[in-house]
Amino acid sequence: MSYSKKPLIGIIMGSSSDSRVMKGAAEILDDFKIKHEDQIVSAHRTPSRLSEYAKHAEDMGFKVIIAGAGGAAHLPGMIASHTVIPVIGVPILVYNDKNPKKADSSKFSAFGGLDSLLSISEMPSGSPVVAVGINKSSNAAIYAMKILANEFPELSKKLKNHKSEQHDSVLKESQQMLKEGLSKFASKKFK
Repeated sequence: MSYSKKPLIGIIMGSSSDSRVMKGAAEILDDFKIKHEDQIVSAHRTPSRLSEYAKHAEDMGFKVIIAGAGGAAHLPGMIASHTVIPVIGVPILVYNDKNPKKADSSKFSAFGGLDSLLSISEMPSGSPVVAVGINKSSNAAIYAMKILANEFPELSKKLKNHKSEQHDSVLKESQQMLKEGLSKFASKKFK
């Protein structure tokens, strides 16, 4: 079995508006050539679909499910209650921008995504869900790859190379800052 031939990771989200955040996970997995299957599954609006999806994920042989949700963020915990597949929850900052007539001050959740983070991370004992930071779907993808790397040594090598590239990038930026000075570096970097 290969991680590039058949999907071993499922990415689900509670609504289409979550796709703007969850695409980060898909982009990372695509960069690493890891097949994934992406769907919208609402814990509240399609509860029967949620249990069907859990069975589907097991039948497909998924190794990890990445579940993004905002607000009460029940999707990661509910999917975890239906399967033994590890679930990584992505708390999503809710954007109230479906109605363009609303004022900009009402565009974001009153809790700034903290409601979602707490909902995902505070699962009851015996029913765990891993939670990454708010809107950090790319971290969820990297964590999912670390799980897969236990089974696929070549993926482990790719992840080690990725870490090495990150290391080299920081050293390169530090050298550039040292050469230019902080003021010049920051003004060029953050125009």
